[in-house]
Parts: sequence; structure tokens; C-alpha cells
Amino acid sequence: MDRLLRYFLGQFVRRGAMTFTTASGSRFACGDGSGQPVSVRFVTADAERRILLNPELHLGEAYMDGTFVVEDGSIADALAILLDQPEMVPRWAKLQWWLRYLARHARQFNPPGRSRNNVTHHYDLDGRLYSLFLDADRQYSCAYFEAPDTTLDDAQLAKKRHLAAKLLIGRGDRVLDIGSGWGGLGLYLAEMTGADVTGVTLSTEQLQVSNARAAERNLAQSARFLLQDYRDVPGPFDRIVSVGMFEHVGVDFYETFFRRCAELLTDDGIMMLHAIGRSTGPDVTSPWVTKYIFPGGYIPALSEVFPAIEAAGLLVCDVEILRLHYAETLKAWRERFAARREEAVRLYDERFARMWEFYLAASEMSFRKQNLMNFQIQLAKRQGVVPMTRDYVAQEEARLRGRERNAQPRLQLAGE
Repeated sequence: MDRLLRYFLGQFVRRGAMTFTTASGSRFACGDGSGQPVSVRFVTADAERRILLNPELHLGEAYMDGTFVVEDGSIADALAILLDQPEMVPRWAKLQWWLRYLARHARQFNPPGRSRNNVTHHYDLDGRLYSLFLDADRQYSCAYFEAPDTTLDDAQLAKKRHLAAKLLIGRGDRVLDIGSGWGGLGLYLAEMTGADVTGVTLSTEQLQVSNARAAERNLAQSARFLLQDYRDVPGPFDRIVSVGMFEHVGVDFYETFFRRCAELLTDDGIMMLHAIGRSTGPDVTSPWVTKYIFPGGYIPALSEVFPAIEAAGLLVCDVEILRLHYAETLKAWRERFAARREEAVRLYDERFARMWEFYLAASEMSFRKQNLMNFQIQLAKRQGVVPMTRDYVAQEEARLRGRERNAQPRLQLAGE
């Protein structure tokens, strides 16, 4: 087994400096020696076999089980090396990748019932878990870092402001927030623009928090949140926004999603879609992520998104690519989680805490080292709905900043 590990890992790890210790005590180094050195150890021979057979699934499982241990450095340091190699998938695992690719439509088939179960798996965890690492507004999506030293809370506020500016919302406009999370964006739009906001989610945990926050802020008349699938929402709406939800739609439902949005949007309406995307072509979801974090989830390539938009008859008015903003968001989440890790262990257990560590670190390094990014696509049903140049975005952001300064103190989550 030691020879197999040395051969296959030596073929894969070409960059960085990583030292492996096998279960039998043998040590060997891989990489070109650049960067911060990291040392890891296989605790059992079974972990070695499983990782060789299916590295994309079993590396995370071995870390969760404590049979793959980082001795010098952190799991983030180790993944920064492993996800920065010339080949994104080890050669010996490419057959498994192709099998997953062929089966991806079945894995991403998300009719309403299955969508709700998938959401429950992740978003209906104990709400205290998310308060360990998210900002005060509990924004669970990519922040917008206007400067390198921007704090997480300010970056999440900037994200909401940036989206609101692109939506050009007028007082009294009917706004639909698809995948409204814990209500932060919907409440911001209602308070800062005077819009009438309807948010829909499939998470009962998020629904309860959102409506409690609306009542606490005296916004219940202008911001309401429903437990409802986007396919069942009645319209029409002057504005539609969706942040961090499209990744759960599934490739076979992209046309359904955009056609429904087109049906719900008024002729002079504007839609903003904010989602994770791939800078390269279609791919598959990590089997570890599918099993433990986001069942049914998939990060699309832009080449998979635009045909569905065209088929729905919507016009693309603007596209913005947010590079590395999610890497910085995830870094902040990872560091916050590490600072309160013992609380996560008390909420669940040690294995769960290691799972969450691996999830945050692997996600960060996927954005930092590989081909992931965020996109914001602005959509309309006809030409001339938005200005010809982007100057209006900065102007709207300046106006919203002024309103924020005059607003009430920033709302904390109910129960905090």
C-alpha cells in the first residue's frame, strides 16, 4: 500500500510541499517544495485504500472520522495544495468523474417534493449553528468586498446595496425574493426602498426567523415570507431577485425556473440573479458535498444558464462576475467557525464539527484555487428598462448609503 500511495500521490501532487505519513509509519514528500509546507498522516490502512479508490468522496469522510489527520498546518492549508494541482481530478479517479457526469441529471432532478427535502437537509439545521459564523444579518451567500479590509458585516451590507441598486426599485414596487433565507435581503429592500416584498423559502427554520424579524422591525405589512416553491408563487411582480438559490434548481429545471420568472415579471420589470458559477464548462458536484452538505445541488457553467434564459424570452441587460469575493467570504466564515468551534461540538459532535471545517475550507479553496466564481445577471423582458450605462449603479448605491445612515440601528436576529 505504501508504494501505491507514493506513486499515485506523487503523480498528482506536483505543486506545493506536502509530506505524507502512512499508517505503517513510512514518510514521503510530494510537490515542488514551493509555499507553506504541510504534513498529513493516514491513521488506518482502510483510510488509505478508500481515499485511493474514491478520493473525492473519501478524503472528506476520512477527515471527518479522524483517520486522515493534518499534523503541520490546517485542513485549509492541505486543501489549498490539493486543489491547486495541474489536474483538478486525479487521473486514477477520472472514470468515476465520467460516471458521475453521466448520472448528473438524475442526481439533480429536483421536483417540488425533492427540493423541499434537499433544503431541509441543510437549512433546517439548528439555527444556532449559523450564528456561529455568519454576519449579524445571517447572509448565507457571497459578500461584496468593496475594499480589501472590509469587514464581513459591511461586505454583506454592500452586497444587498449592490443588488438593490441594480434592481432600481421604486416605492411601492412589488418585489419577489426567491430563496429568501433568513429574510435579510427582503427586509433591507422593504426598509430602504419602500417596496412591498414577498419572500419564499422551503425552510421552516428560515421562515420562522424571517417573519419574526419582520414583526420586530415593524415591517410585517411590507415584508412577508412564505413557505412556498417558486413554481407555485402567484404574480405579477415589478422586481424579482434570487440570491444563492439557483444552485439548488438542477440543470433539468433551468428553463422551468426562467420561464416561471418571465411569467411573474411585469413588462417593465427587472430581475437580478446572484449565484455561484463555473468559469469553465459543465461539470459535476463533488460526491462528498452531495452526500453531506447540498443534496441535489449543482454549480452551473454560464453556458448552461444562458440558453435557458434565451428560451424563456428574457433579455440579458448586464452580467457581472465577482472573482474571489466568495473566497474572502468563506475565509471569514471559516475563521469565525474556528473561533467558536467548541460551541459547534456541543450543538452536534466532534465529527460534525470536522465535517463543517472541511466544507468551509474546501469551498474556500475551490474559489481561491480553481474555477468557481459568482455571477450577477440582470434580466428584463424588453429593451430600455435599465439605463444604457452603468453609472446609475454607483448613483443608486450612494443614495442607499444615505438612507442606511438615517435608518434604525442594525437589526439583530431574533433570540440573539
